[in-house]
Amino acid sequence: MSPDETLAESPARQAVGAARRLVVKVGSSSLTTTEGGLDHDRLAVLVDALAARVAAGSQLVLVSSGAIAAGIAPLGLRSRPRDLATQQAAASVGQQALAHAYAASFARYRFTVGQVLLTADDVVRRSHYRNARRTLNRLLTLGAVAVVNENDTVATSEIRFGDNDRLAALVAHLVDADALVLLSDVDALYDGDPRDGDASVVREVADAADLEGVSAGDTGASGLGTGGMASKVGAASVACSAGVPVLLTSAAQASSALGRADVGTAFASTGPQLSARRFWLAHAAGAQGLLRLDEGAVTAVVQRRRSLLTAGITGVEGSFEGGDVVELADPAGSVVARGVVAYDAAELPELIGRSSHELPPEQRREVIHADDLVPL
Repeated sequence: MSPDETLAESPARQAVGAARRLVVKVGSSSLTTTEGGLDHDRLAVLVDALAARVAAGSQLVLVSSGAIAAGIAPLGLRSRPRDLATQQAAASVGQQALAHAYAASFARYRFTVGQVLLTADDVVRRSHYRNARRTLNRLLTLGAVAVVNENDTVATSEIRFGDNDRLAALVAHLVDADALVLLSDVDALYDGDPRDGDASVVREVADAADLEGVSAGDTGASGLGTGGMASKVGAASVACSAGVPVLLTSAAQASSALGRADVGTAFASTGPQLSARRFWLAHAAGAQGLLRLDEGAVTAVVQRRRSLLTAGITGVEGSFEGGDVVELADPAGSVVARGVVAYDAAELPELIGRSSHELPPEQRREVIHADDLVPL
């Protein structure tokens, strides 16, 4: 049996190859020149591969970086700007160029493109999360190709996703994708820096144990993007933990990745498909505070999936209101769960450590109900 045949039999790769609804993320370095500006030839080759997959019957969401990089040359900038105002200005020019380029390229195959710009606020806020989910689902059912990008024209450091790899993982669950493909300028995950010459390819990742000893860099090599291999591995872990398998490879191998899926590194799904609400709680919502728990409460919440009561809380941190998302930490300080708290931060200090029968009737309720808790 050849290596390609062995790879093709990987369950994760089979899932990518058979996915009816697919999210594909492409990085800035795969779409732009080193001087800035779009590389239309490379974009057209990518669209060729994407269009072939759509023609074969898949619904496609493309999470595309490149807006800021695409605005560098038109604005006469020498390199990627570092200050927020210039980044936003570059994005306002680049997003227009990027959207036009995708629309024109997909039009060669008579496919309609819909652009969706998101900020982290759109997934942190539950109502925005539902709206984004509804819009993307409708675009796909209408037969359009959805192109998603972070809305860099208004995003600030406080509300940014950080990189489009994480955005792609969130979008994959947002649209109930069957698989996620991450395309960059590196052909696979290596156990070290591939530029050193002695690093080996990691072809399959079944669980966290397969990542032991793997050293992933923090930044991209081109200088045009913000995400390196570490962000891609992190995004893959988020997607896989929610039941979405991932294939990581280079944009140059997009045709193979979207065909036989026999290239790059495949990450197997490691958890069940979470409901939209539980995924939002675990990965999308922003935590407004932290509750410290004793061992008994950790066991009840994490292992027995019970509601959190006042008796098991040992400390309260942060400023939050009832209805906000908070993190739950064990006695060692490790975050073990997240949930929607029913009390304001100011109410809890005088209640913690006390059993329900010791409290006034109006305060005998769960601090976090089991239905609003997600163990991590």
